[in-house]
Amino acid sequence: MTQVQATGAQLIQQVRVLDAITQSDRVADVLVQDGVVTEIAPSITVIPASAKMLTGQGKILLPGLVDLYSHSGEPGNESRETLESLLAAGQAGGFTRLGILPNTEPAIDHSAMVEKLLVRRDSIARENPSLPHLYPWGALTQGAQGQQMVELAELAEAAIAGFADGRAIQNPLLVQRLLQYLKPLGKPVALYSCDRNLRDSGVAREGPFSLIYGLVGDPASSETAALAALLECVAEVSTPVHLMRLSTARGVELVQQAKERGLPVTASTTWMHLLFSAKDLGGYDPSLRLSPPLGNPEDQAALIEGVKAGVVDAIAIDHTPHTYEDKTVGFPSAPPGAIGLELALGILWDTFVVNGDWSPLTLLQALSTNPAACWGQTPPTIQPQQPAEIILFDPAATWTASLATLRSLSANTPWLGKEISGRVVRTWVPPLESPITYSPTH
Repeated sequence: MTQVQATGAQLIQQVRVLDAITQSDRVADVLVQDGVVTEIAPSITVIPASAKMLTGQGKILLPGLVDLYSHSGEPGNESRETLESLLAAGQAGGFTRLGILPNTEPAIDHSAMVEKLLVRRDSIARENPSLPHLYPWGALTQGAQGQQMVELAELAEAAIAGFADGRAIQNPLLVQRLLQYLKPLGKPVALYSCDRNLRDSGVAREGPFSLIYGLVGDPASSETAALAALLECVAEVSTPVHLMRLSTARGVELVQQAKERGLPVTASTTWMHLLFSAKDLGGYDPSLRLSPPLGNPEDQAALIEGVKAGVVDAIAIDHTPHTYEDKTVGFPSAPPGAIGLELALGILWDTFVVNGDWSPLTLLQALSTNPAACWGQTPPTIQPQQPAEIILFDPAATWTASLATLRSLSANTPWLGKEISGRVVRTWVPPLESPITYSPTH
């Protein structure tokens, strides 16, 4: 499906309009003129003569999706993913804002690297203006290696989404110092909790299925012990923190307790941890080798309920491309991660909304509204006189994930060769000259 930046006027007729900001779900005509939603009404009769008519029946108009963190192969591993292919995958999946983690080669740990990345993004966007806006995270530590902190104040002046290493920092004193130094800078901070000593060589969440499948277990405490220590640091320092990659039932409980205590935390899980559990590892599919590992069924159930209840604020894609050669090894030896930017919306919609587990607005909040809020950004919305940061989604469209249809350069996904329901058919993205509002909330 070819997607182009919409210019001029378009009238989307009798489309289902979902907006989590206004909690609305209705059928309406929507008029977009020169990148702005100018009118939403049950029926629009005064139409610009040049307007292009788009049939909305059976389709859904959504605010653009926001991915808090994914991985780019560029720089350093362009055979896995380039910025062009990453942004194209995000566009195909309905993402209008895309965060990338700093653990590239070299890492995004100084302002010159940020500037170089954004110049590259701008050159790509000139060729295809409907690509997502790119938001690089700046590393917390040099090389994102968790050893020595970067020049935080200098990097904070660059156009970064916030600070994150994307890897777990093992030194609690360094974490505490980072939170102290970061507090006055007012930038979002995202941390991943994992005690590598407790994890040891584990590749599957410890429990009955790791035993049945003969996989070395990674205990839930590798997440929860590190998470509990981090939350104590947050309680002491009061720096707002986003908790990445929540994967255990106890982790959800700890986050809920932290929020009840009034700690300034938000949390996300990845889409794969909502769809699979350790029970699904019997086929030893290397695309299900993730970090953190897939939880046991009770962990999966707690994450699903956590999203529904709002304890887990956001769903991140954590798109992690690997080449065929990278992943064509035994399960324990495979590098962790899977792609997902162009797959997630349709599969999550089909799994949780169609089956009635979540309302459409619950999914939209977790994929769009809340991730933007975690960044301190104005969330996408569909309202008159607002920029058209919207996507047209056909939940009934089917397509097969293949090397020919995927925009990503990598194909490490358990859905390769399978039919998928739901596809984004058109995207509207505000131009880079009119950047998406950033207004820190902390």
